[in-house]
Amino acid sequence: MNRRMMLGAAAGGIAGSLATPAVVTAQTTFNWRMTSFYGPQAAFYSTGPGSARDLIDRIQRMSNNRIRIQFFGAGELIPAAEGFDAVSAGIVEMNYANAYFWTGKTFAAQYFTAVPFGLNFQGLNGWMYDGGGLDLWREVYDRFNLVPFLCGNTGVQMTGWFRRPINTVEDLRGLKMRIPGLAGRVYQALGVDVRLLPPGELFPALERGVIDAAEFVGPYLDRQLGLHRVAKHYYTTGWHETATASELTINKAAWARLPNDLKAIVENAVAACNVISEAWCQKNNADAMEDLIRNHGVEAKELPDAVVARLREENAKVLEAAIARDAVTRRVHESYMAYKARFDAWSRYSEVPYHNKIREA
Repeated sequence: MNRRMMLGAAAGGIAGSLATPAVVTAQTTFNWRMTSFYGPQAAFYSTGPGSARDLIDRIQRMSNNRIRIQFFGAGELIPAAEGFDAVSAGIVEMNYANAYFWTGKTFAAQYFTAVPFGLNFQGLNGWMYDGGGLDLWREVYDRFNLVPFLCGNTGVQMTGWFRRPINTVEDLRGLKMRIPGLAGRVYQALGVDVRLLPPGELFPALERGVIDAAEFVGPYLDRQLGLHRVAKHYYTTGWHETATASELTINKAAWARLPNDLKAIVENAVAACNVISEAWCQKNNADAMEDLIRNHGVEAKELPDAVVARLREENAKVLEAAIARDAVTRRVHESYMAYKARFDAWSRYSEVPYHNKIREA
């Protein structure tokens, strides 16, 4: 064998040895489990375009089943509220929920779902993807061994269903209302008796008068629960959840084991579901609202300005108290609000003229 042939053979051997790990990596299959805060057949959250099951299907197809994911709705493997801890401990690899369910662990989580009087869908995406929000989210969750992802959004939600009209702030005093999260604290400051009930209990609670009002999501999902049959006053402004994000959390060690190409697949799949789920809500909410008003005698209207003003005032107090107690929450709050100020300034030139002059034309 001459020198040129020897060099060629050596080069081939080196290339072969370098290629081997890539081949092995490409053949590696990851069998993961995803739990959820929501039931196995919950529309939007568990089934339909942009849902958890849709996300799983996209990841499996794009990875050619190199990532295989078994889905468990709330209660099928663990209780709904234990997904955060299960992924943190590595019991399962993934969980689907909303970050504001974990404010008991870190109040900063509220900002990664929805902040009352906060950013809309476009603004929240801007903060998350280009304004530092996603980096902060990952920093906040790092001590819990979690890697979070933005994977869905309902868009603006409705204020809720009321058995009696709300004309003044005084009409809220003593009202028994199902409302979770930060908005519940704000309502409490105005004398509302806040109740925490799962979605399946809202209709019977309203029907029996256990509660006087209830908030869930929007026309399509609310109609599925039958809330329009027991409360006809449907209020909007969406003050409490101007854009409600869904989260996917992945165990930090499990994420680190994925090769870069599979990480890219997950990142693109969650981004697709974030947009697709919101589009699904827009279409279905438009159809459902028309049906509720035309065919079910629902009266849809905005909360009075004076009521919204008091809610805004009390919300500012609640947020100020939260950031005074926790430096991490303060950092997230300041980033969020700084971005919101810039987004609002731009919206005065973009979205506001559209709503005031183009949409109504």
